[in-house]
Amino acid sequence: MVTPHNLTMSRRGFCLCCIAGATFTATGGWLTPRQAFAEARGLVSLIKDSAAASPITTHKLRNNISTLEGSGGNVAVLTGPDGKVLIDGGISVSRRQMTKALADLGARHVTHLVNTHWHFDHADGNEWLHSIGAKIVAHSNTKKHLSEIQRVEDWDYNFIPSPPGAIPSEVFDKEKTLKLNGQTIELKHYGPAHTDSDISVLFSEANVLHTGDTFWNGIYPFIDYSTGGSIDGTITATEENLARVADDTIIIPGHGKPVSNKAELKECRDMLMTIRDKVANLKKQGKSREEVVVAKPTAAFDAKWGQFVIDADFFTRLVYEGV
Repeated sequence: MVTPHNLTMSRRGFCLCCIAGATFTATGGWLTPRQAFAEARGLVSLIKDSAAASPITTHKLRNNISTLEGSGGNVAVLTGPDGKVLIDGGISVSRRQMTKALADLGARHVTHLVNTHWHFDHADGNEWLHSIGAKIVAHSNTKKHLSEIQRVEDWDYNFIPSPPGAIPSEVFDKEKTLKLNGQTIELKHYGPAHTDSDISVLFSEANVLHTGDTFWNGIYPFIDYSTGGSIDGTITATEENLARVADDTIIIPGHGKPVSNKAELKECRDMLMTIRDKVANLKKQGKSREEVVVAKPTAAFDAKWGQFVIDADFFTRLVYEGV
């Protein structure tokens, strides 16, 4: 869900969130329900505060596709005569910076917004983007979660229903194809992965794939078991992504370094599988969750992958829950 220099909000802008992570670590891991609720509320607020102040960095890719870094998840933008097409909309408090970044990509209006999944750091911008003319397209489960009170159990946090303008008006269950700005845009539901609402977005002619939060580039991912996510589903989604890309495919991850490739995606898949198998073996031996955390099954990967909001112990607990 949330996400070194230039990660989702950039380490520069996101450092406040690490305060919450440090608090989590200092308390020895899982908090009491009251503490967890306070920490989750604090984390969401800190993420929004950071997004409100963080600049947006634009990375131009190819075929009039760019990615915007700095407001929640990495946002893709396709420009052309059919208007601007956005993949994810970031966090609404970034509207001022997002508006400028979008204007710098040309005068065309935003006409379409695709949500890769329901999480607030990807879909919180829905309402204001809809208000300026964006049709919102998403998986049916994204619409469902945005329309209801939605609890994220690992944060002990309840998100309230989104306002009507933020709810996707065009939904699908398995696959959908859009033809816009000279691109064939293939939307495909992964099945349960990071959540149960995740989709991939492939710009076919440009050979650019946006994976949403099924791929966090260089950092441990969050897995939202409350809305259908799992470690096995995340690995399956990564395998699907690998099957769809070539060595020259540009990959936009949901979080982490915003311009990636097949080699980095494969490295992520290998990390996930190795940790999943180690945790599963320890659990089969009868070890409790906290005993598995103490065993440090992620140790070989922590120096690279564990330096962000989802630290090694937290990620181990997430994996343990799903094996």
